[in-house]
Amino acid sequence: MATRDVKVIAIGNSRGIRLPKVLLQKYGWGDTLVLEETEEGVFLYSKERNKLSWKETYRAMAADSEDWSDLDATVADGLD
Repeated sequence: MATRDVKVIAIGNSRGIRLPKVLLQKYGWGDTLVLEETEEGVFLYSKERNKLSWKETYRAMAADSEDWSDLDATVADGLD
């Protein structure tokens, strides 16, 4: 996971951060985001949540060329 420093800037009577254009494009973010506060910090995401269809998910998984060779050993361990 990449990290980057961002400056907190004055926006009227409030404060905010500028998000790099490359991040906006990468995640398909528009003018409105959801900010979720968690124990670890904050989480930003689009309301649309850009979910993949099953077909797109399958294609993405196939493109990763995962190594499933250890699955045979797991299946053969005799545990049900």
